[in-house]
Amino acid sequence: MTKKKTKKKAHSGLAHSLSLANWLGSDIAIDLGTTNVLVYVKHQGVVVNEPAVIAVDKATNQVIAIGREAQSMLGRTPRHIHAYHPMQNGVIADYDATEYMLQYFIRKAIGKALFFKPRVIICVPSGITNVERRAVMEAARKAGARKTVVMEEPLAAAIGAGLDIAESNGSMVIDIGGGTTDVAILSLSGIVISESLRIGSNTFDEAIIHYLEKIKHITIGSRTAEELKILIGTALPDGRSLTADVRGRSTETGLPVVMDIDSQEIRRALDEPIQRILRAVLSILEKTPPELAADIADHGIVLTGGGMLLDGLDRLISRTTGMAAYLCDEPLLCVANGAGKSLQAMNQLKDSFEDI
Repeated sequence: MTKKKTKKKAHSGLAHSLSLANWLGSDIAIDLGTTNVLVYVKHQGVVVNEPAVIAVDKATNQVIAIGREAQSMLGRTPRHIHAYHPMQNGVIADYDATEYMLQYFIRKAIGKALFFKPRVIICVPSGITNVERRAVMEAARKAGARKTVVMEEPLAAAIGAGLDIAESNGSMVIDIGGGTTDVAILSLSGIVISESLRIGSNTFDEAIIHYLEKIKHITIGSRTAEELKILIGTALPDGRSLTADVRGRSTETGLPVVMDIDSQEIRRALDEPIQRILRAVLSILEKTPPELAADIADHGIVLTGGGMLLDGLDRLISRTTGMAAYLCDEPLLCVANGAGKSLQAMNQLKDSFEDI
């Protein structure tokens, strides 16, 4: 009987603390990506994972859909409706739309706090400029954040992958998101050297579209390109060998057409952006201090981000560098989970506005 009462009391105390946290305003972490927005709420985990898409009625300038509903409209809207990604290559392309989208997802994650606004950690690419960084913080503030801390994505990805970044041992992280690729060497809770490329999984889709138009004379949309990449794509000459029927429009006749595409054609389409990523990886390794390079050779390279799900890309990186390369358990959630874990130290983190 006593044990039951103790459990009930403990459960009641937890419920009270969570209720109080919601009353005062929750701590949240946001992975503001080009393709998707993920919101991590302290004590709850990732509660929002939706496409970073917004649909606007151009005639009235009214937002009519956000997230999954807006994504379903891509390429299918009438002329007066514009469905698009307000983030491009990891930075804000449409400030007002990004602010509105952030506000929507924050409210969806935590509701309306009664008194205090949430404290927010927001993730950005490592190569972001001060102007772009300030735009992200300003958008978060206007969307309802009372304190904003900016965290670079490679750092968050490393924490999310389970690395102990506080150690003096060097770690290497390659994060391929929707619009950017970050390559970074980490040690002692900081980034030693990094490079950020405006290349991501969206770049892969665009490369497939351009290749098919040029070589196969067929025009397809971005959603079809993404499906091809996922279903039959590979990064390796000796990777998987699959074929798929592709429906599109002939560039020669302008009429609908169906065509067979195989895995190696997708590999050739993706070769140029993949080679650019590999060159950046080798460049960073060449600039890495010898002691940290030895640590990375011992422990391998950690791979994160949705772009890393391309078949064979992890093996290609390993072959190119001569080092082991490991895909983390949840590559799509890695950045959000890492930033979420950092919420534990929110009281010690300085508001990024104070640094400007």
